[in-house]
Amino acid sequence: MIRGFFMQRKKECVAMLLAGGQGSRLYALTNNIAKPAVAFGGKYRIIDFPLSNCINSGIDTVGVLTQYEPLELNEYIGNGQPWDLDRSFGGVHILSPYQAKRKSSWFEGTANAIYQNMAFMKKYNPDYVLILSGDHIYKMDYEAMLKAHKATGADCTIAAIEVPMKEASRFGILNTNEDGSIYQFEEKPKQPKSNLASMGIYIFTASKLFKYLTEDDENPNSSKDFGKDVLPAMLNAGEKMYSYRFSGYWKDVGTISSLWEANMDLLGEEPAFDVNDPDWKIHSRNPLAPPEYVGNKAVVSNSLISLGCEIEGTVVHSVLSSNVVVEEGAEVVDSVLMAGTVVKKGAKVIYSIVDENTVIEGDAVVGEDREQGAGIAVLGRNITIGAGAKVAGGQILDKDYKGE
Repeated sequence: MIRGFFMQRKKECVAMLLAGGQGSRLYALTNNIAKPAVAFGGKYRIIDFPLSNCINSGIDTVGVLTQYEPLELNEYIGNGQPWDLDRSFGGVHILSPYQAKRKSSWFEGTANAIYQNMAFMKKYNPDYVLILSGDHIYKMDYEAMLKAHKATGADCTIAAIEVPMKEASRFGILNTNEDGSIYQFEEKPKQPKSNLASMGIYIFTASKLFKYLTEDDENPNSSKDFGKDVLPAMLNAGEKMYSYRFSGYWKDVGTISSLWEANMDLLGEEPAFDVNDPDWKIHSRNPLAPPEYVGNKAVVSNSLISLGCEIEGTVVHSVLSSNVVVEEGAEVVDSVLMAGTVVKKGAKVIYSIVDENTVIEGDAVVGEDREQGAGIAVLGRNITIGAGAKVAGGQILDKDYKGE
């Protein structure tokens, strides 16, 4: 009886979440942390969204593949309890590169990262493997996608979303038949034939995934990437591949402008993206903080204010994370302020993203009105902008700055 019990322990589907990217296009925001650990929406981090999607979809076994600056991300995920992923069999696991007897190396690409963790997947004897990226903001029912994968008898199903045709060359593009079957996959084509873009979300029948990852690892000419190598190889071999169309909100927050836009999409009476849907809870590891305080003379309009904030000045169309201080006479407009930011008396922050624990001294001006055509100003974490200093729109700083 005991032997039979252990033989039956398996997971129908395990998820592998790619979270090791440097996020170089976020510049100062990812100097010391992995992109999925970047703060978002006041009380979240980017990785909260795929993790929450997993547990909401009934997937309780998730491997998180880390590589670049993993310390803060590892600490944030911890034992997975905030996402109900602290399981005795399954749960969330941090998977970093390690030294093996046969060979060892850093993850060389998305496919190689998954290949190096094949033993983790096989431990759960899954029928299916879900591959996710850790840098997208969206809500998606992976269970519905898995049902579609089963219904078509696919070897691989790729989640896809329609994008403006002028932007299609930035994505992996799926060319499909009327039944959704894929006849061609083009990675960032110069002249795309369609606007159906891959979301970087794949469901594989496990045996097929293991086969093609092994073959890809043995190919010295491969760049070890899903979009460039594994998916085309499967298609060329005649494997059954289908698209799964998604029509909800989805944002790749890999750039400064897209991160700012996604934060602003949370604002308003009818936000473009609702993080407060009780039927699809976005879980996070919330910091310990007292209730937010808004002074009698403060002005707060169309903004998200998180726990622990102290607002005595003016905050308009902005997103403030926990324990942000805006002193009397200070102004914050069209901006994203991450945890612990202090904006002192008379200072102005306009069309900017400010990372954690940064101090903006009195009468300093950070950023410029976005209608003037200036870019988004970005301040890294743990720095000080001196009294009266001026930071131009589009300027990016990761060190203390006293002005010129």
